[in-house]
Amino acid sequence: MGPLNIILTVLLFLSGILTVILVLMHSGKGTGVSDMIASSLYNSGTGSGVLEKNLNRLTVITTTVFILCVVVMALTFPTGTLG
Repeated sequence: MGPLNIILTVLLFLSGILTVILVLMHSGKGTGVSDMIASSLYNSGTGSGVLEKNLNRLTVITTTVFILCVVVMALTFPTGTLG
């Protein structure tokens, strides 16, 4: 297993765990963790929208990293090199 595969494996596990945590933090119908945090820090009308927007961005970023790691590992895992 080459250094590329080790780095990709670590990124895969970290992005997978972060994606699961971020998805669980999303609010379903106003009762999520993000609404609890937003209501304690800001007004519930202004804070929750900003927090949800940032939570959505982080979720998309970690999911994209996860998918890219899976695709690159599928192409390179036996040898650890591209091509």
